[in-house]
Amino acid sequence: MPSFKVSLLDYGAGNVRSVRNAILANGYEIEDITDPAQIAQAKAIIFPGVGSFGSAMRVLQEKGFDGPLRTYLSAHDRPFLGICLGMQTLFESSDEHEDGRPAIPGLGVIPGKVIKFDSTKIAVPHIGWNGRIVHQESPVLRYVADDEDTYFVHSFYAPVIEENKEWILTTTTYGDQPFVSAIQRGSVVATQFHPEKSGSTGLKVLQGFLEVRIAESLDADIKTETKLTKRVVVALDVRSNDHGDLVVTKGDQYDVRENHKEGVVEGRGGVRNLGKPVSLARRYYQEGADEIAFLNITSFRQGVIEDMPMLQVLEEASKNIFVPLTVGGGIRSYTEPISGRTWSALEVASRYFRAGADKVSMGSDAVHAAEAYVASGGTKTGTTSIEMISRVYGVQAVVVSIDPKRVYIKSKEEVDSKHVVVELGDDQLGPTGERLCWYQCTVKGGREARNICAVTVCKACEALGAGEIMLNCIDMDGQCNGFDLSLMRAVSRAVSIPVIASSGAGTPGHFTDVFSKTNVQAALAAGMFHRREVEIEDVKAAMHAHGTATRKSS
Repeated sequence: MPSFKVSLLDYGAGNVRSVRNAILANGYEIEDITDPAQIAQAKAIIFPGVGSFGSAMRVLQEKGFDGPLRTYLSAHDRPFLGICLGMQTLFESSDEHEDGRPAIPGLGVIPGKVIKFDSTKIAVPHIGWNGRIVHQESPVLRYVADDEDTYFVHSFYAPVIEENKEWILTTTTYGDQPFVSAIQRGSVVATQFHPEKSGSTGLKVLQGFLEVRIAESLDADIKTETKLTKRVVVALDVRSNDHGDLVVTKGDQYDVRENHKEGVVEGRGGVRNLGKPVSLARRYYQEGADEIAFLNITSFRQGVIEDMPMLQVLEEASKNIFVPLTVGGGIRSYTEPISGRTWSALEVASRYFRAGADKVSMGSDAVHAAEAYVASGGTKTGTTSIEMISRVYGVQAVVVSIDPKRVYIKSKEEVDSKHVVVELGDDQLGPTGERLCWYQCTVKGGREARNICAVTVCKACEALGAGEIMLNCIDMDGQCNGFDLSLMRAVSRAVSIPVIASSGAGTPGHFTDVFSKTNVQAALAAGMFHRREVEIEDVKAAMHAHGTATRKSS
């Protein structure tokens, strides 16, 4: 058994639960650092930074952690592992700082400045599974093969410069931009990728760090570039059944009840039950899902703060699932009807993050925010859910889920010029042969249509601070006829943030189609996996055969 406890520097932002579970999975005990004096006595520190650089450094200063950390790191002989923002804070400065506040310097351990990816050339944030080019021989990677991908989610990166080359353990390329993806000098190690979200590969990185922490130099490079893989996301629609239990369900156009069964009144059966959320999610993780999304479709009577069952689902799932977890449903500001207390969307999201979520997904609230943004002529208030959450946790933590439906037209003149008209493919024409449509956004689970198009909403949400779009289509949902390629093309061309294709998958070929014919970075399915009509390995085999980069399940 390990002879020391791992000291965890949890400064209070984002999903740290998964890091805790990954440490425990490696057989180590954890001691939380709550006082600056503990830093000097620590045997090994893990710093899982989440959020924005400016916010993180401000909190470190306010808590008095920054000075003791610099001292701990200065000799390079004390075991330290920084994760994502925990790596970026080691640099001298960053272009990512809080609006209206002066820039705060980093810890200054590594020379260089953290800068933002160019969104005019590539989708930003960089989200997904990518490889690494090894520049040092390191026991941290002793159990990891060179072709095993790891999970990244970030908008800012540390560029390779002459002054920091001696620190570089690995680099990664996104587009044609190489960046520092891991550093090591002596016992100080840090990764831009998330080991705790990189499946068994990430667990092996943590194992290597905790077992042996001294690196030796290696001059030769083996690879010259890496490639961001396309992600296969599994969605679990979670809601309460008629007995109050949470189940995974699925339906066509959001109708999740069984057909008439004897003894059920009004000709409708109970909520379709396809399994328990935690056990089903664990199965998908083991079968190679790149990400898992829990979408809470239960109608909230009060709000997520009281929704303990869903919080417990996240807590349990994160114990054994080490890929990114997204949760959606009820992430908005609301007032309790009895106490009169108002909870902000930021407080609601924080509960989800602390329970084990890596990203939160917003639907109706995002559409309303986009409407207000457009109506104001593009003015940000700083008070929308998207702005509040992304300001603290970073844009990569905010997913916007859009549920549009087609409005078929014969000509562009039939529709308000503010809506983006899209030309449909030959296999997706309207009921009377219409070749044109615009995609009308809906709210309240598709029950209410709004006078705004999907392309406009997605562009507005990106401007407000969303980091990813989950793009559904009501017309295609549950039909198993493939993704709406016209919609995916229109939105992915209009925004610079990653797009997840959703609604309509029924075969492995639908994934290869959407990846080869549009610019989406990920594709999501639910029912075909729940019913075991198609396995995740079938999808990835088809992608590989088609030449689409995909993560090798380990």
